[in-house]
Amino acid sequence: MGAGALLALSACASLQSGPVGNRAVPEPTRPVDLTLYAGRWYEIGRYEAGFQRGCEASTATYGLRADGLVSVINTCRQDRVDGPLRSIEGKAKVIDGSANAKLKISFFGPFYIGNYWVLDHAEDYSWSIVGEPSGRYLWLLSRTPQPSAQTRQTIMARARDLGYDLSLVRWTRQPGA
Repeated sequence: MGAGALLALSACASLQSGPVGNRAVPEPTRPVDLTLYAGRWYEIGRYEAGFQRGCEASTATYGLRADGLVSVINTCRQDRVDGPLRSIEGKAKVIDGSANAKLKISFFGPFYIGNYWVLDHAEDYSWSIVGEPSGRYLWLLSRTPQPSAQTRQTIMARARDLGYDLSLVRWTRQPGA
């Protein structure tokens, strides 16, 4: 399966079943400055999902488009940090009234069905916690592939405070680990 299919399936996340790691996902409360959020993010951990099976060295790159949408490029390496590259491109639109913290993502045409909620982020946008309403999906992101132990602890503590079961997190291998 190509990386494109990998992330396209993320748009269908609500259609897949898996363990629920948070039965009461909170609404995002912090506004998101999309200019500061844009750029590359390294996945440090996630709830495992079929569309990401075997992904290592996962990244997500976001950009601001002239039409007001957000470009999305998700990549990973299959089975190992130097494995075959998988990627998918999509677009996202901000949900009105969400202070840019809720987006709908599309990897297939005009249909925006994947939820992407920025539940928390560092003041300097050095880390981010992303989820969606079902509680089946969680992504822990960092601007660096190897965040410090203190940054990891901060992200994990905040995810726990948001109600996530961290025993379900699958830690992503990144280069240099």
